[in-house]
Amino acid sequence: MDKSYKFTVALILLVSLAVMVAVSIQEAGTQDELAHIPSGYSYVRYLDYRLNPEHPPLVKILSGIPLLFFDLNFPTDSLSWIDSVNGQWDIGAKFLYDYGNDPDQIIQLARVGPMLLTLILIVFIFVWSKELMGPKWALLPTVLTALSPNFLAHGHYVTTDVGAVLGTFAAMYYLVKYLDRPSRKHLIWAGLAFGVAALMKFSTVLLIPLFLLLIFVYWIVEILRTRKLIQSNKFKYFLLLGFKHLGKVALVFIIGFSLLYPFYFLTTINYPPAKQLSDTQFILSTFADGQPVAGEPCYAINPKRCAAEVVIWMADKPMIRPVGHYLLGILMVIQRSAGGNTAYFLGEVSNLGNKLYFPAAYALKEPLPLLILVGLGFLSGAYRIGKTFIAKKRHKFVNYFGTHTAEFSMLMFLVIYGVWSINSPLNIGVRHLMPMMPFMYILGTESIKKWVHGNGPRKSFKVGFVYLITLWFLADVALAYPYYLSYYNEFVGTKNGWQYITDSNYDWGQDLKRLETYVEENDIDRIAVHYFGAGNPQYYMPGVAENWNSAKGNPLESNIEWLAVSVNQIQGATQPRTGTFYRAPEDEYQWLKNPQEPYAVAGTSIFIYKLR
Repeated sequence: MDKSYKFTVALILLVSLAVMVAVSIQEAGTQDELAHIPSGYSYVRYLDYRLNPEHPPLVKILSGIPLLFFDLNFPTDSLSWIDSVNGQWDIGAKFLYDYGNDPDQIIQLARVGPMLLTLILIVFIFVWSKELMGPKWALLPTVLTALSPNFLAHGHYVTTDVGAVLGTFAAMYYLVKYLDRPSRKHLIWAGLAFGVAALMKFSTVLLIPLFLLLIFVYWIVEILRTRKLIQSNKFKYFLLLGFKHLGKVALVFIIGFSLLYPFYFLTTINYPPAKQLSDTQFILSTFADGQPVAGEPCYAINPKRCAAEVVIWMADKPMIRPVGHYLLGILMVIQRSAGGNTAYFLGEVSNLGNKLYFPAAYALKEPLPLLILVGLGFLSGAYRIGKTFIAKKRHKFVNYFGTHTAEFSMLMFLVIYGVWSINSPLNIGVRHLMPMMPFMYILGTESIKKWVHGNGPRKSFKVGFVYLITLWFLADVALAYPYYLSYYNEFVGTKNGWQYITDSNYDWGQDLKRLETYVEENDIDRIAVHYFGAGNPQYYMPGVAENWNSAKGNPLESNIEWLAVSVNQIQGATQPRTGTFYRAPEDEYQWLKNPQEPYAVAGTSIFIYKLR
């Protein structure tokens, strides 16, 4: 490969890292980091996995490693650690703000791990794109990922999101390599990559049906390709061939799940078996309609309950309790997903989920030039596959799969993951669509390349169009700095995004430091703060900030003339509610005039009201 391409990729990595670091320094801890950072540190420092079992450990381990080089105080003497079940939120608050540590130092060091994962992902995207379309065109999906507002935002947070993208992308890459060029090496790498994906986020379990589907299609293609070459016992031959392929994909899963064990074994070494058992019993006490009556079988009320009983049984057994802890995490995700998430979406607050949530979030949170690119890519790819099937010519599909394995695999992943996301009641942000985005960028770029080199308008015009789309994207990203978490495209604009969808799409607590700056610049001596996030208002504004909520009433009654409320809190308190979500009248800020019209805004997500 030309050295100029290596230099360009290195420059893209450097710019992406520089922007992430610059943004990270300006931001306070985000909501989920309050749980993930102390959890990761406890895994590597104490080899104890009592915190945050609902997420796999790898991203948190990477975030905890840099913290080992500093003398930090951890609240192992608090009741939240000793007695509480998964007391992650309280432990996080104590670790960051109550035990004499420097919270900003901890947060910034912990974010090094996720940023490294983001850079590795960018390299992976270039490598696979280069194999598919050459180094020049590979730069486009690379830069689209590296400078995407979603990746610049979530790429530096201590959450499982960017890890899930990397794990999914790597697993897909190596499985497709195996399908293109079957070999033991590619099979082993596919298994290892699948294991890494499983260690990043539980939702990567969706790779299992995808891999099975791709192997099935591969088997059908082999039958169509070789059926005329086999003279006798065709049924037996193709049946054995199917079992052979099934065995290969089973080996991928075995290798992957084998990788899980050492990580869970090491991180549960010092987790007392008796506490692991009691914690597991408590966490799963309501799973699948709860524990059966004594003497009744586990399936008496709900057959799903049997899974919980097995996990509880494993929780204190030597050698298998690491497996039990992994399975506990999966059951927690199932339980969490079934319960939905209370969030504001298009004018109402609900916990039931909405099938329009993820399509709307994607349409509003991705830059418009990317939407154009992705739209062209998806339509073009779907057209080519559809045309092949409509033609009803087997040899065309055989030829298509043989030369477009990566494209077909990416499209199948997008369909499976997209359908699952739309039907999930767990609506907590466009970040959950991030595993789809690199594949969208690659497919879009491939389609643009075919268009540029195909018939139609003059090539110079088409090349100019590509440059225009790219420059539009770069300008959009530059103008959005540094508010990438709350970024909304030109359809609504970042400043208005809170009116459409909040939660991690807009307000995750990132702007607390900007509230501190506003308070200092305006000489405010007291301010009531109703904050959502991992920060601590009283740490950043000692003697000035007063923790507040609607039920406390108007701060003016306590001679406090200023009020700051996170957008998540104000929307959750004042917008119409639906579903089973309950909100007490005293929590609705009925005493606050015009809550959607603040006097000022800290960053984009903390509304400031001057009450007098």
